[in-house]
Amino acid sequence: MNSIVECVPNFSEGRDLNKVEKILDVFRGKKNVKLLDYSSDEDHNRTVVTVVGEPEQLKMTIIEAIGKAVELIDLNQHEGQHPRMGAVDVVPFIPIKNVTVEEADKLAKEVAKEASEKFDLPFFLYEKSATALHRENLAKIRKGQFEGMAEKMKDDMWKPDFGPNTIHPTAGVTAIGARMPLVAFNVNLSTNNLEIANKIAKQVRHLSGGFRYVKAIGIELEDRGIVQVSMNMTDYTKTSLYRVFETIKMEASRYGVNVVGSEVIGLVPMQALVDAADYYLRIENFNIDQVLETRLQ
Repeated sequence: MNSIVECVPNFSEGRDLNKVEKILDVFRGKKNVKLLDYSSDEDHNRTVVTVVGEPEQLKMTIIEAIGKAVELIDLNQHEGQHPRMGAVDVVPFIPIKNVTVEEADKLAKEVAKEASEKFDLPFFLYEKSATALHRENLAKIRKGQFEGMAEKMKDDMWKPDFGPNTIHPTAGVTAIGARMPLVAFNVNLSTNNLEIANKIAKQVRHLSGGFRYVKAIGIELEDRGIVQVSMNMTDYTKTSLYRVFETIKMEASRYGVNVVGSEVIGLVPMQALVDAADYYLRIENFNIDQVLETRLQ
């Protein structure tokens, strides 16, 4: 593939694996489109898919996947720990190879236009594609979630960029746009007290005075009897994973709580993990070119 765009659509279904597989099948066997990864979480009730492809083929595939999700997912029956406003909650396009942010933005708008007309689904443009400052942040767009979105969209400030002026009755509304790579990074705590996770999330997230490139919420993992700080690291080169991880450890200790593990959802840039290894191992004069795999590319 000469030009490569990455797309990481988030679908509001992580429990019914039959539905998940039907959505995933859309991405399989497509020319110039490759399904790289997917992750389904029962607590979040959400599936995150990572797919790459050449722009035109990827566009057609994403539109097809949106249609399949609209067909299968009814948010009136959906419950989960992760905030959501749509059956296809968010569709980011990330430039990878021989593609600019502007071209990824154009692709996002083409998908929104065609999918809104085909499925009667409203779309908000966000991040680099946002049409106003108050629409850049996904958390602000999603506030109110599916249950409150119809009322929210009566306000002229929250008219969708594409599609009808109210929610789809079962599929809600979707955020779509171009952005730079982010890391979905979660830190698990040795407690079932959600209030502690929320307090720590407040300390690290940008909107409440924390790190500039961190979005964070507290999440309850009922099947494990613990809670987690669930984060989107929107620029790992400016706010590193290890710095936020150490801050969460420090904040957790105030409540007599330990960090029991962490996880990344979907794919992660190698440099983000190399930076963490460099920090914890205190390697002197290290650079990514010393990683064997980088010499094999």
